[in-house]
Amino acid sequence: MSSSTNSYDPIESLIFEHGLKIKGVHFYREMDLMLVVLNNQRVLRYPLSESTRLKEATPEQLENHQIIGNGFGIYWPTIDEDLSLKGFLKRELVSQAVSV
Repeated sequence: MSSSTNSYDPIESLIFEHGLKIKGVHFYREMDLMLVVLNNQRVLRYPLSESTRLKEATPEQLENHQIIGNGFGIYWPTIDEDLSLKGFLKRELVSQAVSV
């Protein structure tokens, strides 16, 4: 009898157990803000200034993004930047823990 073990970390488990995916991205450069919309109707906030490439990107370069990996990441080909759902969630959890 063989048994398999789940090698996901807690954030990956959260993503897979709840089927979380990125559905959309919106930019508000004047507010140093990117909003990441998930398929569960949650919205994650991400400061553009946390990524040098996003901070320095033109509006056209920001809008030229692709949701990749079946909703697990975002890629900007013209500035060669990619960010993951796991990274967004990790940042969100840490910021919530610090603000408590």
